[in-house]
Amino acid sequence: MSDTANPAKTPADNLREFSVGEIAQAVKRTVETTFDRVRIRGEIGRVTLAGSGHMYLSMKDDNAVLDCVAWRGTVNRFTHMPEQGLEMVATGRMTTYPGRSAYQLIIESIEPAGVGALMALLEQRRKQLAAEGLFAEERKKPLPYLPNVIGIVTSPTGAVIRDIMHRLRDRFPRHVLLWPVVVQGDAAAEQIATAIRGFNAIAPGGPVPRPDLLIVARGGGSVEDLWAFNEEAVVRAAAESDIPLISAVGHETDTTLIDYASDRRAPTPTAAAEMAVPVRAELETRVLDAQSRLIGGTARVLERLRSDVRGLSRGLPHPTRVIEQKTQDLDNAAETLRRVMTLSLSEHRGGVRELAHRLRHPRETIAEKRAALAQASAALRPGALGERLAQSGERLERVGRDLGRAFDQRMTEPQQRLGQFTKLLESLSYKGVLQRGYAVVRGGDGAPLSRAADVTHGATLAIEFADGAVAATAGEGALPPAPAKAAKPAPKPKAPRPAPIKQGDLF
Repeated sequence: MSDTANPAKTPADNLREFSVGEIAQAVKRTVETTFDRVRIRGEIGRVTLAGSGHMYLSMKDDNAVLDCVAWRGTVNRFTHMPEQGLEMVATGRMTTYPGRSAYQLIIESIEPAGVGALMALLEQRRKQLAAEGLFAEERKKPLPYLPNVIGIVTSPTGAVIRDIMHRLRDRFPRHVLLWPVVVQGDAAAEQIATAIRGFNAIAPGGPVPRPDLLIVARGGGSVEDLWAFNEEAVVRAAAESDIPLISAVGHETDTTLIDYASDRRAPTPTAAAEMAVPVRAELETRVLDAQSRLIGGTARVLERLRSDVRGLSRGLPHPTRVIEQKTQDLDNAAETLRRVMTLSLSEHRGGVRELAHRLRHPRETIAEKRAALAQASAALRPGALGERLAQSGERLERVGRDLGRAFDQRMTEPQQRLGQFTKLLESLSYKGVLQRGYAVVRGGDGAPLSRAADVTHGATLAIEFADGAVAATAGEGALPPAPAKAAKPAPKPKAPRPAPIKQGDLF
């Protein structure tokens, strides 16, 4: 067999040998050079936001799946965040990841694929925020009838601010504060939300007046142009506003999410100004009409009151005649009072004279008090005081003796009864029986045993005698019989004795 017939022995050809790293880098350069900037359209698959801020996602269609990466700085610039299920267009560059032999897209920007995708994203966001209660009617606040200060959030260079100011001047001029913002582009949403929260942060009574009403306004445009007013940050700022807010974004047919969160939606910025203030001329007309009706009503009331006063005055007497009668009544009362006071004084003088006769002279009272004082002094001399103390001591001794005899008599009967009870207790106690040679057998639990059947072999027993108790252990069998005693000689017969009284068993 020739050497050419064995493949293992075929000499090496001229192909170059690559290491794994070299071929990986070669593929990476080829992919990055060929696809250095591409736009790819597809459905967003899984989306993962890492703790570092980088975003990892996938784009797919019916035939393939492409891994994508967006670095943290790029993610912060996204105007539309990728969400699973949306069809979007990503712009970036292709590269490879040699560590997994995979290729991926480094995203530089991403946007929804057409108006339909934007509307789907808008509807999804609307349902999410509505579920949180941001659009609930009970959250909405009434607008002030005539605000003193109006805060406006809009572009300072557009026609919107001019239309609002012109309409306010025509209807009812008010103090206006403008917070300038961009109303389109990547920075619009953040600036609008900051403006709404900034107006709410103004303290009442400070150097800058706090608005009583806010208007967020923008002219018409496409869905992409008005998208800043659909951002979640703007919607949440509008819902959190403590100041009543009117949204006036786009034309009458345009609807953004801030319209749901605001307290009132205006179809146009001009209509927002009309909602904000009433027409001054109409108010003046209403005030003049009310003034005229007030004056007429007041005149009619006054005329009716005058008529009532005239009717009442006809039934009243003339003041001169009333005064003359009251003057005469006063004179009569004064004369009656003088007579009564004269009689009263005479009666009181008689009473005073009678009391004066019954009063004793002070000298007599002094003489009686001096005699009583002398008697008390005589009773307090040293000898008299000793006699009284001696008499008191004798009475105290008599009382003590009487008390002692009464106490002895009181205690005699209880002592006798106590003695009787003591004797009865001694006669009934089993201690007396023990003195006669008996004993009490107790078990291990301390209870007395009355039958041999209650005792088990080896049980610990306590036998109580008259002078104490001893421990014992129960054995088996009956006790041996007592030894027989020697027979005693028959005693001599004695005279018959009376039969003793039989005593009962104590146990």
